Amino acid sequence: MADLSSAFRDVYNLAFQVSPIVLTGGTLGMPMPIIGYTGQIGAFLQGVATTGNIDLSDFYATYLPIPGSTVINNAIATYPFANQQVAANAIIQQPKTVSLLMIAPVRDTGGYLTKMAIFTALQTALENHNQAGGTYTIATPAFLYQNCVMTAMTDVTTGETKQRQVMWQIDFVQPLISTSDANAAFSAQIAKITGGNVLTQSSPSGLTGSSPITGIPAAINNFMSTPALS
Repeated sequence: MADLSSAFRDVYNLAFQVSPIVLTGGTLGMPMPIIGYTGQIGAFLQGVATTGNIDLSDFYATYLPIPGSTVINNAIATYPFANQQVAANAIIQQPKTVSLLMIAPVRDTGGYLTKMAIFTALQTALENHNQAGGTYTIATPAFLYQNCVMTAMTDVTTGETKQRQVMWQIDFVQPLISTSDANAAFSAQIAKITGGNVLTQSSPSGLTGSSPITGIPAAINNFMSTPALS
């Protein structure tokens, strides 16, 4: 039972603390965990093969979700409403946000020599990924954020440690739709337009019929037969 509990803990640490960020698309065109950009995949596999366990101190950085991430984010519409019943249900969905704290202290003397090289390689890889239109999958213990875009990476190191630039806040936004969702919505709209089903019985203009063209004569007749206001 102890071995099983240890295995579950290792899986948890790997998924949510060691490498909760997976880069998708972008420069590589294939999913890549963030530890692949710090040169530690080989060391990780060797450590698991040797000891059978995952030691967080073996990795360049660990990641923790920052309070304030959203899983539901709605705004109340502020435009004029027809009545209070409509206003009570008028909400606008907003993008979800999630932020992670990357903690990367120097753990030994050699770390001071490699710190700049490792971090610069990571920063360059992330910036190139962003510029290439890459997205991110963020794993948190309670929720999985997919198709996210990075908005910022900021130094938030506090005075509690004597080391500098060891805590970095990484901010992500999950847009309302992905590229595939946008293509599907666009295709559905084009299908409605080409099928002549844009206008309905309840359209404000009063046009009827399955096609805008067939509804025009009826609108003209209604206008001509309506008595002029005196």
